[in-house]
Amino acid sequence: MVLKIRLARFGKAHKPFYNIVVAQARSARNSRPLEVLGTYDPIPKAPALGSPPDEKPVKDIKLDIVRAKYWLGVGAQPSEPAQRLLALIGLIEPKFHIQKMKALGEKVKQQAEEKEEGAVQTK
Repeated sequence: MVLKIRLARFGKAHKPFYNIVVAQARSARNSRPLEVLGTYDPIPKAPALGSPPDEKPVKDIKLDIVRAKYWLGVGAQPSEPAQRLLALIGLIEPKFHIQKMKALGEKVKQQAEEKEEGAVQTK
């Protein structure tokens, strides 16, 4: 039985709201899940009154971390959007690190330059 941690959409048209659920991989998006781990509201909420004026709007993520760790431990695979949310919370490593990708790009450029210099010197 392959398990997925994914988002199940609820809410109205143009006002999405998602449940973070554990479900069998072959089941439909909004079919009955094995367990609901939490909720995600992608529409940013305005900061509370009395907060600093430069504070950014916040997207609401509520998650039962203990249960999420359990399901990840028994082999449930997160979908791409669920993986991003779990990485934001800190449960799993982000799929792509921007800093690592930049460093890798610089390393590849250096290797290419070294190869070109070596080819020029042998001629």
